[in-house]
Amino acid sequence: MVADGPDVRATSEDVVVLTGGDPVDPALTPPLPAGAHVVAADSGLAAADVLGLTVDVVVGDMDSVAPARLAAAEAAGARIERHPTAKDATDLALAMDVALGLGARRVTVVGGDGGRLDHLLANALLLAADDYASVTVVAHLGAATVTVVRDEATLVGHRGELVSLLAVHGPAHGITTDGLRYPLRDELLAPGSSRGVSNELARPTARVRLRTGVLLAVQPGALGTPLDDTGGNHP
Repeated sequence: MVADGPDVRATSEDVVVLTGGDPVDPALTPPLPAGAHVVAADSGLAAADVLGLTVDVVVGDMDSVAPARLAAAEAAGARIERHPTAKDATDLALAMDVALGLGARRVTVVGGDGGRLDHLLANALLLAADDYASVTVVAHLGAATVTVVRDEATLVGHRGELVSLLAVHGPAHGITTDGLRYPLRDELLAPGSSRGVSNELARPTARVRLRTGVLLAVQPGALGTPLDDTGGNHP
């Protein structure tokens, strides 16, 4: 939490998870929830210094975190959870599990948007896994924001900002949107469909609802090329 000491047994509804990748740019990171526990996934610990956060738990195989930085975090009171390099879960998965153990209701993931493509894809799918269905998950990865939508979610941004809705882990049924340029009305998106790609915010906030399934609402941090308001089809 931005904690006063090493005891992280108390629960907080908000947990910030710092993950690895390219260095975090503070200018691209929105305000983070006050009073949240902070969990660093291995080299995600570097982001804590950049963002001015005190880390409660560092978890992972510690194969990419700077030893001096890890020692400093431990000296400051962080709990260190070491795992073998040959393990069955990514460091982000381990950090998400720690967040659940801390009693999280909302998890904010912060990290870079670079690194290995397989890690990026696996981590995006991980955030929408059934294991984390009990928590609200939003990830800020570089300039992009990824919101996991179960039941409903509110998206915040700038008018004209790109938004892609991607069904994962199965079809998403009964999707209805309000505030997107190309609305959906009680519709279906299947995994692999490109139908939800390159929509746009029609106003600074938009609402996405669905009856069943899970969506990743991806805001890549870029503006679209909107057509004239008098008409036109989805690009």
